[in-house]
Amino acid sequence: MANTKPIRIKTITEAHRIFNLPKPEHPLINIMDFAVLQTIDLENTDVNAVFDFYFISLKKGCGNKLQYGQQTYDFDEGMMMFVGPGQILRGESSPEDDISGWGLLFHPDLLWGTSLANKIKKYEYFDYSVNEALFLSDKEEAILNGIVENIKNEYHSNIDKFSQDIIISHLETLLNYADRFYQRQFITRKITNHQILDRLNKLLSDYFNSDDLVTKGLPTVQYISDNLHVSPTYLRSLLKTLTGQSTQQHIHDKLIEKAKEKLSTTDLSVSEIAYALGFEHLQSFSKLFKTKTKLSPLAFRQSFN
Repeated sequence: MANTKPIRIKTITEAHRIFNLPKPEHPLINIMDFAVLQTIDLENTDVNAVFDFYFISLKKGCGNKLQYGQQTYDFDEGMMMFVGPGQILRGESSPEDDISGWGLLFHPDLLWGTSLANKIKKYEYFDYSVNEALFLSDKEEAILNGIVENIKNEYHSNIDKFSQDIIISHLETLLNYADRFYQRQFITRKITNHQILDRLNKLLSDYFNSDDLVTKGLPTVQYISDNLHVSPTYLRSLLKTLTGQSTQQHIHDKLIEKAKEKLSTTDLSVSEIAYALGFEHLQSFSKLFKTKTKLSPLAFRQSFN
């Protein structure tokens, strides 16, 4: 699959054919055993693909890296990754890899007529831009492995009128556990999360101290997320956990700090300060400042006299 342009894999059956696997037992959902996949002659093969289905993987022992969006994942420790339809996954295999784990593939058509069809949009770990992988404890891994085994046993059985409901039920349980573990990371990975917060504050400080405010205006949430290499959704959840605020609120707070500094230490007019902070209209600056401080910019300045 060596190709500079991503190939599009539309169905699970097509994915099996590309990886030289037997035809899947169910056309809309399948579980790949990575240990079995490794026995196929895919050494030194580049993977550059866009899926039209969901792909969840729990993978260990991959010496090389996988790139999902702008984030690079090292699977030596063992972690989960979630890829939604239309998203790009890049990577390569190596003869030195000793891969284990599984990959769960399911097509959106499987969800038609079920409550999960709409509910799946709420699971933040499928949000693209750049996602954050899910690190699991041994206990958490065992829970998810058990659910995956239940799904496999169900579609290995004779398909009947109950099959879809049972598979969907197991799938929703898997996603709910993954959501619990994903949210848990905001608490247990405090050092990593605080490092992201430190990088965010430095990024905003550098931005506000440069000419970017005048030439580009206020930094957007997307700009911040791109520079921190996390998705907007992940960053919002992280900041809500650490600070109780959204990314936009955090940007505005840092902006108000800069405005207070200029109002209290310079002789610039309020209009000049508003312009220097990237506002085209004085009214917009004054309204935001008063919302945040309960004072107008002029009243705040006068409080120092």
